[in-house]
Amino acid sequence: MTQTQESLLEASPEESGKAGLPARGALPYLRPHLGVLSVAALLSLLATGLSLSQPLLVSEIIDAISASEPLMFAAVALIGVLLAGSLVSGVRDFLLQRAGEGLVRKLRDVLVDRLMRLPIVEYDRRRAGDLLSRVSSDTTLLRALVTSGAFDLAAGGLMVMGSVVAMVIVDPVLFGATCAGLLGGLVSSFIAARRMRPLSEQAQARVGEVTAAVERALSAVRTIRAAGSEARETSVIAAYNGRACEAGVKLAGWRALVSPLVSLGTQGAFLLVLTVGGVRVSSGAISVGELISFVLYLSLLVNPLLQAIGAYTQIMSGLGAWNRVREILRIRPEGAGTAAARGEAVDPDVPDSGVELEFDNVDFDYGEGPVLRGVSFTVESGTRTALVGPSGAGKSTVLALMERFYEPVSGVIRVGATDTADLTHAQVRRRLAYVEQEAPVLSGTIRENLLLAAPDASDDRLLEVLQEVNLTEILSRSSLGLDAEVGDGGVRLSGGQRQRLAIARALLTDASVLLLDEPTSQLDSINEEALREAISAAARSRTLVIVAHRLSTVIDADQILLMEEGRVIGRGTHDELVASNGRYRDLVSGQLLGGLIPDRLEAAGWQGAEQRELIASQKDGALHASE
Repeated sequence: MTQTQESLLEASPEESGKAGLPARGALPYLRPHLGVLSVAALLSLLATGLSLSQPLLVSEIIDAISASEPLMFAAVALIGVLLAGSLVSGVRDFLLQRAGEGLVRKLRDVLVDRLMRLPIVEYDRRRAGDLLSRVSSDTTLLRALVTSGAFDLAAGGLMVMGSVVAMVIVDPVLFGATCAGLLGGLVSSFIAARRMRPLSEQAQARVGEVTAAVERALSAVRTIRAAGSEARETSVIAAYNGRACEAGVKLAGWRALVSPLVSLGTQGAFLLVLTVGGVRVSSGAISVGELISFVLYLSLLVNPLLQAIGAYTQIMSGLGAWNRVREILRIRPEGAGTAAARGEAVDPDVPDSGVELEFDNVDFDYGEGPVLRGVSFTVESGTRTALVGPSGAGKSTVLALMERFYEPVSGVIRVGATDTADLTHAQVRRRLAYVEQEAPVLSGTIRENLLLAAPDASDDRLLEVLQEVNLTEILSRSSLGLDAEVGDGGVRLSGGQRQRLAIARALLTDASVLLLDEPTSQLDSINEEALREAISAAARSRTLVIVAHRLSTVIDADQILLMEEGRVIGRGTHDELVASNGRYRDLVSGQLLGGLIPDRLEAAGWQGAEQRELIASQKDGALHASE
């Protein structure tokens, strides 16, 4: 991200909050285009002047014809003015569109960057499709709002003022008749246009709901097909679409009301001017040329008024989109305002005691009741710590807190000897490599997924890490090798392959701590054994923290933390917990491993190291059988 974008990100929330007017909040994004917009403004003034001169030239031509005088100069001047006006207007419109595209690009860049840096809790609260709608359709509306809308309003205002002055000079009486005809329609139309702002915001919100519903369905389309729920999901989306349609129709109704009100006023003004003007021509108060020039000025008055009203309705509609964009820009990005973000952070060091990670009486909740309660433990450098326990015990939350996806409600989390609150999020995450339980794979190639963690890694290193996780078979399926596509969300890979690719991505980092959330949950026994060997190899140079349900994954851990209902209720090695903790023995006995249930082994007299030896021998047998 550029320095300019960073300044925009920091400035926009405060500036946006000062006023509801779009121009004020959009000013930081318009600054790079002020030069172009200034030229466009000058061209608008020139175009307005050229347009205002046309009725005068027409009047001169008509009067010259009536008086049988030469009209060549006036005719050539009129043609020149028409051509020049068209050229100037075309250049102005191009500059405005160019500035508009630049504005949308800048705003989207800043908005996407803000979306990428929102606190994780914001993603928990919001739907992805609604956020996508703000980046796409809402920002598009702002193009017309800040450029065409604002300029049309300004240019229309200039044209109206010039026309009014000219009409008063030509005939004040006819000008009075014009005002009488226009006033009622214009006042009514502006009142109706003001009603459109909240309706537009509501309509955009409904479009966001539709986008979110479609995104939800497409992200789980295989599950929906397998469940035979296509019709139900289609009806759900149709319901959201119906609400969007209703909001759009209501907005369209108010837009449609504006047009006939203006039309009624303008037609009434023309009829009144022609009637009064005919009387004044017959009485000799004005000439035919003056009447025609006045009618042309009336046309120049009416068209900009219509343009200005259209721009005003655009602005009222765009304000709804701006409010939705501003809502995101006003959210502080992750870590903003902390001491670490102000440059007061220090690099964490492992203390002499060798403690790599520490939880000190940590409490946490997601806003719906406690998830962790008084959790305390230490993880020493170079060791393997396993978190076990029933689902919902808080194991994955512990890893999320280590990564600073969330902040503890109370207590302290330390990386090395340093409170994570004194570190930037980037400093913490450089120290910790994390593989989520879902092991997400990004659409793209194998290479792109691996380089996400280590953008400078060589092909040899990429192949090496794929070998470590026993994933080289995916390279042989395509002649493209590392450049083979994995599909949207890794759909072309099996669940186990996606998991191993995510682990390979983590192994590429220089992080000293590797966090694995259920690393073997989707692996068969052969690949599980290969991955266990890779994890063991990584453990020789890293500290490992593993969340697991499989006994084979945790049995060799230096420290096992048994969690239940957000508390640590036991800690020790496998042998120690089997001997001292009945709840751990219950969990162990409930696992099927290699065809034998561990409590049956215990009943037969197999204990501790003997049990591990039997498990290992069973795995060896499974490997030989598969060969």
